[in-house]
Amino acid sequence: MEHNPGSPGDQDPQQLELPDLPRVRRRPEARRAAGHSHTPAYLAETDPVARVIVDSPVPHLDRPFDYGVPKDLAEAAQPGTRVRVRFGGRQLQGWLIERTDQSEVPRERLQPLIRVQSELPVLTPATLEIARAVAARCAGLVSDVLRAAVPPRVASVEKQVVKAAADTAETEDSDATAEKPDQDLVPVVEAPSLAESAWTLYDGGDTVLERLGQQPDTDSPGEPVRAVFQALPSHPEHTAVDLVAQAVAATRSAGRGAVVVVPDAKTLDRVQAAVEALVPSEDVARLHSDDKPTPRYRAFVQVLQGHRRVALGTRPAVWAPVKDAGLVVVMDDGDSSLTERRAPYHHARDVALVRAEQENLSLLLVGHSVTPEAQRLVDTGWALPVRADRETLRANMPRIVATADSWHRERDSLAGRARLPETAFRVAREALEDGPVLVQVARAGYAPTIACERCRTPARCTACDGPLTLPRSGGRPTCGWCSREALAWSCSVCEHRRWRMSSVGSQRTAEELGRAFPQVPVINSSGERIRRVIDDEPALVVATPGAEPWVEGRYRAALLLDGDRMLSRPGLRSEEETLRRWFDAAALVRRGADGGSVVVTSEHEHAVNTLVRWDPAGHAIRELAERRTLLLPPAVRSAALTGTVAAVQEFLELAALPDQVRVIGPAPVDPGAVEAMTGEVPTSLLGESAGATGAEGSSGARRQDEQHRALLFFGYGIAREVTARLRAVRSETSALRRFGPVHVRCDIADLL
Repeated sequence: MEHNPGSPGDQDPQQLELPDLPRVRRRPEARRAAGHSHTPAYLAETDPVARVIVDSPVPHLDRPFDYGVPKDLAEAAQPGTRVRVRFGGRQLQGWLIERTDQSEVPRERLQPLIRVQSELPVLTPATLEIARAVAARCAGLVSDVLRAAVPPRVASVEKQVVKAAADTAETEDSDATAEKPDQDLVPVVEAPSLAESAWTLYDGGDTVLERLGQQPDTDSPGEPVRAVFQALPSHPEHTAVDLVAQAVAATRSAGRGAVVVVPDAKTLDRVQAAVEALVPSEDVARLHSDDKPTPRYRAFVQVLQGHRRVALGTRPAVWAPVKDAGLVVVMDDGDSSLTERRAPYHHARDVALVRAEQENLSLLLVGHSVTPEAQRLVDTGWALPVRADRETLRANMPRIVATADSWHRERDSLAGRARLPETAFRVAREALEDGPVLVQVARAGYAPTIACERCRTPARCTACDGPLTLPRSGGRPTCGWCSREALAWSCSVCEHRRWRMSSVGSQRTAEELGRAFPQVPVINSSGERIRRVIDDEPALVVATPGAEPWVEGRYRAALLLDGDRMLSRPGLRSEEETLRRWFDAAALVRRGADGGSVVVTSEHEHAVNTLVRWDPAGHAIRELAERRTLLLPPAVRSAALTGTVAAVQEFLELAALPDQVRVIGPAPVDPGAVEAMTGEVPTSLLGESAGATGAEGSSGARRQDEQHRALLFFGYGIAREVTARLRAVRSETSALRRFGPVHVRCDIADLL
């Protein structure tokens, strides 16, 4: 363990010496033998040294430091607890990960723990090991990963837990025959019957369910099952959510716990209802960041203490410390919301893979589409493909109509150009007689982008060069970055002062449909107003991808608009992402045998044919094969280094990467391209101190223009060595401050 730089005594006190005698520096053992070192009286008698991971974003501090454990904190300072320590003249939070009696720092120089923030050990050894593995994989900091893994502390909840534990211990001491509290009892769950299970409709599904329900031996937990599951889109009796619930019930019947990770709140509501229909509700914990801190933290603590063995939630739930876990499920793993928004930007799927390996867990990737990452797991033999045969699929999918095909072009000259062709209008009108119709659009808002009326040049803000949008009908153009109104706008090319809408958002679409169908209610689900569930009554539901509400009786039809706009976005994943959104929206529609229809207006032949055939696995296989040829993710690992050009170049020189690493750049970062791809201001490109707006907007733009990026591509065989070198250089440059900061991010397929 290295010396703690914040400890007292870094400089020896000045002493008088005889000038004729050389000073002899003794070893620590000799000094202690001579009585020059001793154990301070304040230290605990047993394991007086605490190893602490300091919660700091500084790379070269990403290691444990030794602190002294005072006697009054000896009982509370246990591994896994949050502590406060003094570091570099400041008080910081840290994680106590170990108590020991050994330290390379002399005990009289150990700084004491200031206090234990909580007596509850919320960081388990398993979570710590997974966090270290994820940090190593992403070339990130362990403290950053732990910040995402453990929810913020709620003191009132911890006080209740500590008090309840003390009361229980006192009761057991007074009455040895007293029964344990009800929350300690594990509910009994019966395994789903294969005869009644929907898993029998899938090739290999019954085998997976049987293995999940097998009782583990005392000596061996059994061989885990890993599978990529492609759910039927429109089966009248079950959905992907029901399949997940049955897998959880089978796992619980074997006495094992389960973790289910979903991309959004509306999916979480459905999963929770389905799981609680098969598993007692007192065994289920809900972990979602949109819930209030108190119930969320209480659910986390209940999982930690083993009172609840099923954890359901969004991205952070993948870290849930479920006792005796046996299964991890990730639904719709291609959804971008499963990527952590903070460094080191890890994906919930990757965390689940690491956790499955380290804890010997079963893993299911469930969805209506198949990502290239999931297909790579199948190709390598790590996971099994589980899907229905073609005949069963065709019988349980909606009817797909492509308005851009030759048949529709012959009958409607505007079929390939109109935003709402005659075929889509007719299908919607017929379907509205029986129930709701879904209309999927690309963007939220009224007019997400505007352009010059004369020369069609995109309108930009004169203050920060951000894109101008029209927030509402009759409103003024507003900058999407700095939120300033364009009071006296003129085109930067031709100086024309009139503009036109170059794209239409959900609000404008709802307005147009309201005029076309005056007797039908129009529901808008997009932006900050997302509807989770709607009634099974005639209505037009205009929604952006991922915001489509659930209807218990399913939609009678769906109109997939703006497909060409979504497919034209720059990026490696544009076609894959568009298809995933189409598949998820179409899966909300009744099957064709029950009258369900899906109309897609895109002219992109390859993507439309994939949707018409409903062949997500085939598309993933082709995508992965192309990326192997081009050496692009996920066929290879990747990383991005972002900073000034001099800093990035020196970073690469210090890293001395293997010859097999392909380096592209550094090249200037184009913030406009990133904004067009994500729809958000690319603040991650501005460095760690970015975020200036208003009067500082112009200086922020200048800093942004100075950013350069180098892209690294390397095989999985050398990935561990490459990420280790990137971490080492981050630490070294942070400690020496030789040049400007370089932002490191791994697995950057969404940036390509």
